[in-house]
Amino acid sequence: MTATQHVTEEAPATILVVDDTAASRYISSSWLRRSGHRVIEAATGSAALAALAATQVDLVVLDVGLPDMSGFDVCERIKSNPALAQPVIHLSATAIRGADRAQGLTRGADAYLTAPVEPDELLATVTSLLRYYRARAAAEQLADLLTRLTKATLAMNAARNIMELASAIATGAANIFRAPAVALVGEPDGALRRALVGDPAVSVPVCDTAPAHLLRELNASQANVSGGSWQLLAPQGPDGPERAVLYCSRSGRSPVCIAVALEALQAEQHDLLVQLGYAAVLAVDSLRLQLEEHRLALTLQRSFLPERLPELPGLQIAVRYAPAASNAEIGGDFYEVVELDGGRLLVAVGDVAGHSIHAATVMVELRHALRAFAVEGHAPAETLDKAQRVMQHFHPTEFATLCLVELDLGRNVTRIANAGHLPPLLVEPTSAAYLPVHGPMLGLRQQRPPETVVTLPPSWAIVLVTDGLVEDRVTDLDSGMEQLRAAVSFQMGPEQLCDALIHRFGQDKPDDVALLVLRRP
Repeated sequence: MTATQHVTEEAPATILVVDDTAASRYISSSWLRRSGHRVIEAATGSAALAALAATQVDLVVLDVGLPDMSGFDVCERIKSNPALAQPVIHLSATAIRGADRAQGLTRGADAYLTAPVEPDELLATVTSLLRYYRARAAAEQLADLLTRLTKATLAMNAARNIMELASAIATGAANIFRAPAVALVGEPDGALRRALVGDPAVSVPVCDTAPAHLLRELNASQANVSGGSWQLLAPQGPDGPERAVLYCSRSGRSPVCIAVALEALQAEQHDLLVQLGYAAVLAVDSLRLQLEEHRLALTLQRSFLPERLPELPGLQIAVRYAPAASNAEIGGDFYEVVELDGGRLLVAVGDVAGHSIHAATVMVELRHALRAFAVEGHAPAETLDKAQRVMQHFHPTEFATLCLVELDLGRNVTRIANAGHLPPLLVEPTSAAYLPVHGPMLGLRQQRPPETVVTLPPSWAIVLVTDGLVEDRVTDLDSGMEQLRAAVSFQMGPEQLCDALIHRFGQDKPDDVALLVLRRP
């Protein structure tokens, strides 16, 4: 096999030949053209740089002795420009000393040939450099695609609901393939969420609910890559090809479809779409399991809380419980409202440390113990002491915070005992302040202060919360409590105030939130 045959087997390239001697330029260009390459010619360094700026060139054959600047300078400017950086072969009939060759290679040339040069030597050098640069470019492109795939996978696994997941899938597909993309993901209830990215450069998904029968029309019974109608999948999307490339899977319980507005995929793109599809299916199954666990935990948690609230003349009560946004386990936050004899009411808000079935079990035991002690007629401080003994006996390694508020509605007086919990917030028509009631949490086995008796104003509201409402990773407890105090308003009814506080402070919290508002207008 000759060198000419070897070069011909490589994919043709666009080569710039730069030489101020027309005869030399013609000879080199002729050899390259006969090997199947496209050749552009230039006689000066400035003309060469202009040609590189205007045309996509794969390789430069560059004479050292040019009339306007040296070939060394031209090579250095090519290599210093990230938009260019093509391989350069120096070719010279005069600069043939070892120092010349060293300078050329030092200033960026990939090869240095002296004229007269044999055609096979020139063509073999061209072939070798093209093979190396193309392999490097292919590796860089693949690395870039894999990086985009990794980013898409991370975004999919960070999604908090099915619509967010569909958006992450469509955005990832559009970024990977640099083309409009659609993602369809089935909800557990059968709804089909759709996300469309029409402009890959912007990557802003448009989300809606697609017709449930759409996946059936795609006729995909198992995970595969096939063709489909782009307009069927994205009727409101941008104009695209009639056909799109689809990945569809009905494995598992949640169907997934990814469509890319391309007529066909290269082999590497095909593999990437399959990998993206597999990652999407895993993310959907994982998210669905997490949502089901969270729903189960919430249902179980709510079953531990009071089924109904007492209805007393002149007293308005509202409660809220919000589970941690990122935790599927049951928490230990709770509230309790117990109607007592003589127009009295016992209100409790507490938090058993941890998120687990065990923490919830301790919470349920503590809540039922409080109800029993309250019905027996014990005062708040006595109830706390008895709850402490229960904790020490049955759960000596557990800790809990608890605030007890006993309201005597006839006398408009309250007795309060606190075990390490946030103090009650007393809201009056013109002000709001935390009541100064403190004490060690349950489980610390420390001396407890006596209960505090407070005479209430004619009109008042009391707000009791767990720390999940006012504390998070960016807000410390003191700042959160002050923000809560400034946000309450006596003019709001309990239901309205609960909604406002949950909306402002209770979104996407890492901890459970229990909130109770009592109001005597």
